[in-house]
Amino acid sequence: MPHPDRSPVRSARELALRALRDVDIKESYANLALDAHLGKSQLEVRDRAFATELVYGVARRQGTLDWLIEQIAGRPVANIDVWARANLRSALYQIRYMDRVPESAAVNEAVELAKRYGHAGVAKFVNGVLRNFLRRQADLPWPTEEKDQIGNLALTLSFPRWIVATWLQEYGKEGATALMEAANQVPPLTVRVNRLKTNREALIERFTTEGITARPTTHSPEGLILDGVGNAAGIEKLKSFKAGLFTVQDESSMLVAPVLAPKQGWHVVDVAAAPGGKSTHIAERMANKGSVVACDLHPHKIDMIEANAERVGASIIQGLAADARHLGKLMPGRADAVLVDAPCSGLGTLSRRPDARWRKQPADVHALAAIQADILEAAALVLKPGGVLVYSTCTIHPAENQELVSQFVAKHPEFQFEPIAPFLPTSLRETAGEAGWIQLLPHVHGTDGFFIARMRKQGGPVNA
Repeated sequence: MPHPDRSPVRSARELALRALRDVDIKESYANLALDAHLGKSQLEVRDRAFATELVYGVARRQGTLDWLIEQIAGRPVANIDVWARANLRSALYQIRYMDRVPESAAVNEAVELAKRYGHAGVAKFVNGVLRNFLRRQADLPWPTEEKDQIGNLALTLSFPRWIVATWLQEYGKEGATALMEAANQVPPLTVRVNRLKTNREALIERFTTEGITARPTTHSPEGLILDGVGNAAGIEKLKSFKAGLFTVQDESSMLVAPVLAPKQGWHVVDVAAAPGGKSTHIAERMANKGSVVACDLHPHKIDMIEANAERVGASIIQGLAADARHLGKLMPGRADAVLVDAPCSGLGTLSRRPDARWRKQPADVHALAAIQADILEAAALVLKPGGVLVYSTCTIHPAENQELVSQFVAKHPEFQFEPIAPFLPTSLRETAGEAGWIQLLPHVHGTDGFFIARMRKQGGPVNA
């Protein structure tokens, strides 16, 4: 059997198999495992795209694929050899979800990989499961919506039951179904224009010279959607990226700095800043005049923040390795504005991190909410009277969002919500209304699921 890190891959399917195996037993994230193997391969662009679709597709549909395997194989997937398990998932994904792949090709290539990554018995087993699936797929006992609505949606849309149940309660059947369908789509690659160096129109022209089609984002006036690049790893090779003309960032994240609305000369603290996208955006909106302290718990992430700041020319950013929960003691009452982009469950970014849905548990949400509350407490101490506090997450769970900030304001009468609509693009102002926050939803707004709240600390001069 070839060692996965020594012999060169021969095909897109083989590369996907190796990446999926790493996701499975090494608990690697799908994007990191894929990038690691792509970086070592000599595959052509078309094959790299095929491998990418396989890895992300299997990660996205793993719950359904595993159920199908167990129905046909008659045993838990956990009891199947790891290479055979990854191989079957990949082949079944091709058969069930990739119309352009002939069923015979998916089966035959899987059997050949089984011979290479196993023995004759494994190849026979893989062949038998796949051919039995082709014969029996129409007769499999799918749970019906009438008898088990949660089970039906969990299997047809491939989500854990607890997420389905949570979203059904929060959004109803129609909304929950639309949300899951949106999370199963491949998201666009979006970038934010660096206004310190260029503007959107000039960057579109620059991308054209680099063979990339760029078009404006729906909401943010600073964003572009890119076609023909592949992924964020590929875009980092562009001369325009190395020149610091843009930052890779989802459109929803581009709205945070405008809501913070920092002024030139302010002292701003970003308490959980890595990899630095929002910190650099803040610096850009301050015309690189003032100071931004970008904090993160891990020193190596500070290096990442500072490298990004140097690339885009944001010289006012200073990295600080510190636990966000202790910042109140480190810099009490020093900041004109504080951004808390809190660590969260990431339930709003499942289209970008499809394997994350299988790693999360309900208890994670409540554990994170406790951490988020502690970080907000520290941020309150960092802020000057009259200063602005913005809280954001890339989740859509109320316990981490509306409920959390409402509890914070109720506990701290010196803080008040400020209407957020005036700081948002016109297209989103009606969504926010008079509230001090906005909850973006993938199926409604076409962005990641994202939450932003704006609060002001009373008791001092108001920096309007």
